[in-house]
Amino acid sequence: MALPRITSPHSTGSNRTQRVMLLVLAATLPGTIVLTWLYGPGTLINLCWASAVALGCEALMLKARRRPVQFFLRDGSALVTAVLLALALPPYSPWWLTLVATGSAIIFGKQLYGGLGQNPFNPAMIGYVVVLISFPVEMTSWPVPHGVGFGAGLQHILGIASMPDGWSQATALDVMKLNKSLTLDELWANPAFGHFGGIGSEVVNLAFLAGGLFLLHKRLFSWHAPVGMLAALTLMSLVFWNGSGSDSNGSPLFHLLSGATMLGAFFIVTDPVSSATSNQGRLIFGAGVGILVYVIRAWGGYPDGVAFAVLLMNLSAPTIDYYTRPRTYGHRKAERGFKMGE
Repeated sequence: MALPRITSPHSTGSNRTQRVMLLVLAATLPGTIVLTWLYGPGTLINLCWASAVALGCEALMLKARRRPVQFFLRDGSALVTAVLLALALPPYSPWWLTLVATGSAIIFGKQLYGGLGQNPFNPAMIGYVVVLISFPVEMTSWPVPHGVGFGAGLQHILGIASMPDGWSQATALDVMKLNKSLTLDELWANPAFGHFGGIGSEVVNLAFLAGGLFLLHKRLFSWHAPVGMLAALTLMSLVFWNGSGSDSNGSPLFHLLSGATMLGAFFIVTDPVSSATSNQGRLIFGAGVGILVYVIRAWGGYPDGVAFAVLLMNLSAPTIDYYTRPRTYGHRKAERGFKMGE
């Protein structure tokens, strides 16, 4: 008797992978629009080039693994990885930087582990960390908002010319980390600072917050991981906030609206594959990311620690799952006084 071939529930219906990925891409639109408004078409160029590289690497790896290429390309997971990575990279990044970052994300962060659903680490963060460690100068060269012309930016992408002097600047997190003598009131006169966080960064974070709330409204993930991360980051920055002194690490509002905080909280730590599985586990996972982000920002060697924090907690996810497993339906919790043979 021939058995019926039943399709996975993730391939059809309202919860199929493709629909989820399209909603995630739609949620990144507010952040993409704000980044484009601030820095010009450099972000869009990053997006197009990263998407092409991601799809090409995905197709080559699927073909090498003898897997159906069109079926897996249509699920949209490679595009989501490319978009998240492109939004995290500085606008007008050199073409080879985006190539290395995206190729590393797809090949080493996803396909070598078996593809979607098998990767223990977030692929976009793998790609980001590879280029951050390898090319720190290019990764910290953010252009001044509304200050880069398309022609000069395109020449920088193609490697024809470097950014002109005065067209790139240190981020607010960089300035805060390197500060040793100025008070926060004096430091805030620096052009890198805006009203609450870094100039431009605070608006971008609010845009990603809006996109994340849209995904939360659509119930693509639970509130536990993002709330855990933001609450832990707020608590850490509040505990170690030293007012406006020169040794201050910044206020809670500064940390919430600087760097990649909201992108990490709603688009990275909510990854269902590389994070914890239970609600309690997700809360712990998010809190761990928030604590590590602050520790790296305040005392580590990098101004922003979202990528490193996520990867470190990805390592901890199996242990978190082990200790936060929900009770199996129909079974009682094991009693503390249980003895062998009883």
